[in-house]
Amino acid sequence: MSEGNIKLSRRTFIVSAGASGAGLVLGLTLPVSGRAKAGVAVTEEVNAWVVVQPDDTVVIRIARSEMGQGTLTGLAQMVAEELECDWNKVTWEYPTPGENLARDRVWGSFATGGSRGIRGSHQYVREGGAAARMMLVEAAAMQWQVPVAECSAANSVITHAPSGRRTTYGKVATAAARLVPPTEIPLKDPKDWKLIGQPAKRLDTRGKLTGEQIYGSDLSLPGMLNAAIKACPVFGGTVAGFEADKVSDMPGVKGVVQVDDNAVAVIADTWWRAKSALDVLPIEWDEGPNAQISQADIQARVREGLTADSAFIGNSAGDIKAALTGATTRVEATYSYPFLNHATMEPMNATALWTKDACEVWCPTQNGESALAAAAEAADLPLEQCDVHKMLLGGGFGRRGGGDYVRQAVLIAKQMPGVPIKLLWSREEDMKHGFYHPITMARMEGGLDEDGNLIALQIRISGQSILAGRIPEALQDGKDPIVFQALSPDGDHAISYKIPNLLVDHAMRNSHVPPGFWRGVNVNQNAVYMECFLDEMAHAAGVDPLTFRQRLMQENPKGLAVLNAAAEGAGWGTPAPEGVFRGLATCYAFGSHVAACAEVSVDDGGKLKMHRIVAATDPGYAVNPQQIRAQVEGSFVYGLSALLYEECTVKDGEIEQENFDTFPSLRIAEMPKVETIVMPSGGFWGGVGEPTIAVAAPAVLNAIFAATGKRIRNVPLKGQNLLSA
Repeated sequence: MSEGNIKLSRRTFIVSAGASGAGLVLGLTLPVSGRAKAGVAVTEEVNAWVVVQPDDTVVIRIARSEMGQGTLTGLAQMVAEELECDWNKVTWEYPTPGENLARDRVWGSFATGGSRGIRGSHQYVREGGAAARMMLVEAAAMQWQVPVAECSAANSVITHAPSGRRTTYGKVATAAARLVPPTEIPLKDPKDWKLIGQPAKRLDTRGKLTGEQIYGSDLSLPGMLNAAIKACPVFGGTVAGFEADKVSDMPGVKGVVQVDDNAVAVIADTWWRAKSALDVLPIEWDEGPNAQISQADIQARVREGLTADSAFIGNSAGDIKAALTGATTRVEATYSYPFLNHATMEPMNATALWTKDACEVWCPTQNGESALAAAAEAADLPLEQCDVHKMLLGGGFGRRGGGDYVRQAVLIAKQMPGVPIKLLWSREEDMKHGFYHPITMARMEGGLDEDGNLIALQIRISGQSILAGRIPEALQDGKDPIVFQALSPDGDHAISYKIPNLLVDHAMRNSHVPPGFWRGVNVNQNAVYMECFLDEMAHAAGVDPLTFRQRLMQENPKGLAVLNAAAEGAGWGTPAPEGVFRGLATCYAFGSHVAACAEVSVDDGGKLKMHRIVAATDPGYAVNPQQIRAQVEGSFVYGLSALLYEECTVKDGEIEQENFDTFPSLRIAEMPKVETIVMPSGGFWGGVGEPTIAVAAPAVLNAIFAATGKRIRNVPLKGQNLLSA
């Protein structure tokens, strides 16, 4: 990035964005964005969060990204709760990260990941709604020339109790917008919430059903051209050359361009014509030394780390060596977890319009600020001359937190100034050039005393570090702290159990395959390692798996309550239907307690059927219980697909899987019935989308053992023999 043109580096911008996310600036009264819903008259905004139309329609500004998880509706509920508006007249719009930057980051963070969409912004969005309500009430009181204290608001109506006079938000909004925003903003006590905690209708459902909502891949702009791209199939490879003249005369082709040093794009009047030309374009790659790497090479390197002398310690207690030496019973096992692609239904895409003075991008992104920084860097323009228009995401799962596809779109558009160009990756490009769930293995060793109590547990994780690959500056003296999610000593990812002698460490073994934040991140494999091995220890102790866990969770009452709820909901301790067996799993991640009890059967041919999973979660506060249930169900589809079928493998340096025929998802008929128990205990804000995914796989694996007596320690299940031991 050129310091002469970019006044704020991408890293500085994103770091400052995260640091200032807790602030709320209400004093600015800039005009409402031109992106308000077409055909609706726009009045002056009350504050940055709330625009009220003359017909009492309330437009709530949403800074976080919507990718199907319901964050949009949940955030709007929190604003509307404090605003005291009519939910049936609420709509929404995205501000842009450029507007946010220009307005001193009034909307806080635009990043949506780590299950932080709601828990990371609940305070200031509620304050935004409360401040707008206070300003509307004050405006009405001034018109009536009565004390503000005598006025109240409910359902978008302001009432003066002594006189019975009433007015609506739409009638006083313009006057309210001219007031000085309050500095002291009291919020409701949770016991007084009327909308938060209720299954309010989603704000995006109708638009999705009618097709009104436009995703990035749907976007059409006047004069727009389309681009298809192909990067070197081996990570780290480059373009050695290509013969543009071989396709330049094909129908609709407008140009053939190199993108960075590792990709080539064809621009045409339609995407299919661009893709057809790209398919026959002669390209010579310099694949580099990584072309010699195989899956076996990567696995051997990870396996070596299991017994390496040096490792980063993530959690420790007591004297693990002495405790294992003195244990009455010792159990050892090795588990593994593969590379995984995000495989969003909507491939990566972005539309860019570049001139020497400005750059605009339209894209589905989980991090508008990161996308803006990537656009500005590629455009070679100052941040204030660029902007990003967020589109709804056809799936994110962590993949759309980066800006690689945004950068590509801008670099292509720079070669045709003044022309909007939509870059759309093919499914094959999306599969072979993602940021992959890290490959890891774990060597587990546990010790029991003579009474069957777990007195020692050692977990050696070996494998990739996401932070080392994506955000190396976030490493802590070389250690990646998020490797230990759900196994940490404290914080949002603390281990659920009290074990007197414990050692959890990580031998970092990175690969040329780029790692990424895949939904649930490291909780996915850590829950499998921990929960399946605990079942092994319970079996060795001759103790019921639920009882075994309960003994270790006496100092974790909220986690224990969730575990008990899932077990009781499934009927643990009572006879299951004939041929059906149960398995348990629990963990604490992203600030929430989660648990699952799975019921499965395995027939005489070794075929698995997942009948039911009862899930329980305590996220502290539940903004929309209906959305939470949908999140749990959706996360189980994602997690169980990985358990049964999905893995990415490397041959000659490149990812072998190119489409859903080799990276399949769970079919509808295979999906178990999911019963979700939402049990918010209050007092904290936990995540939903990511912690719940982690418990489905280990619960099913433990149920498979109960059914067959066979431990499955390597994911995925495809190709493995499930016949009874």
